[in-house]
Amino acid sequence: MALPIEKKEETAFRDLETVTRSKLTQKSFKSNILDYVIEKIFLIFGLIAVFVLFLILFFLIREGSGALREVGIMEYLTTTRWYPSSPQGAGYGALPFIMSSIMVTVGALIIAIPWGIFTAIYIAEIAPRRVREILKPAVEILAIFPSVILGFIALVILSPIVANIFGLSNGLTALTASLILSVMALPTIISIAEDSIKSVPKDYREAAYALGASRWETIKTVSVPAAKSGIMAGVMLGFGRAVGETMTVLMAAGNAIDMPLREFFGIVVPDFLTSVRTLTANIAIEGSDVAWGSLHYSSLFVLALILFVITFIVNMIADYLINKQRRKLGDET
Repeated sequence: MALPIEKKEETAFRDLETVTRSKLTQKSFKSNILDYVIEKIFLIFGLIAVFVLFLILFFLIREGSGALREVGIMEYLTTTRWYPSSPQGAGYGALPFIMSSIMVTVGALIIAIPWGIFTAIYIAEIAPRRVREILKPAVEILAIFPSVILGFIALVILSPIVANIFGLSNGLTALTASLILSVMALPTIISIAEDSIKSVPKDYREAAYALGASRWETIKTVSVPAAKSGIMAGVMLGFGRAVGETMTVLMAAGNAIDMPLREFFGIVVPDFLTSVRTLTANIAIEGSDVAWGSLHYSSLFVLALILFVITFIVNMIADYLINKQRRKLGDET
């Protein structure tokens, strides 16, 4: 006996539902496998990055262990005499290089921080769309500008200007290096600070405007304070960018091995008008001529290890501040 039309339609619907579920199950299964494979690939690449980091650290410790055992870390950190190959008594004081690196970097940040933050505020809050479309690519291009070209600019243009202004015989000073490093640190500070300011919820600004605040008052009391963790992270990463720079300071700082200090009204202060040699510059200068496997060779790896620790700590602090900013914004939204 023929089935009623309603029964046939119900049977066809069930068959279609069964086929659809089967196809969805197969598609879901394939999708889960693909997600699992992609997740493991990302995990492998992440582990490779961590492995490479520890491999670099292991290499620095292994190559510098001989100098650390024979000389001791405290001599590198607290003494000022650097003559690792002197037959009259070697000296392994890295304090001038450490002081020079920190001084040049801090000097660069003193210039770059207000410059970068004000530029980030302008791009994120004030600039018209057309101006923003010009400034953003300009900042990104500045970030990829070869450091050797900036060093050459400092050598042939900036250095004579510094010498003429301050009456120096040689303009290759810590000030010259700080000025050009500030330009190199700008893209990092601007990009991260601008992203942090733009990530502040729009409701914050609208609430400030509703209470009668002007644009400047909103920026000063709402946008910038809410983005301060991200701005600080940009500053710390700019510090890491500047302290690890080699070619620019090698060409612009003069490379004199001496403590960059002078007495001013009975107070010892940094002297930005003297030639300095940073950790990176010293490694680059002496690394090509040092005897392989010697104590001098091992000492250069100790300097590299000191630089690695400084940059690692700075980047960890920056990463903490960025995560803190994200958690804060996530909780408030």
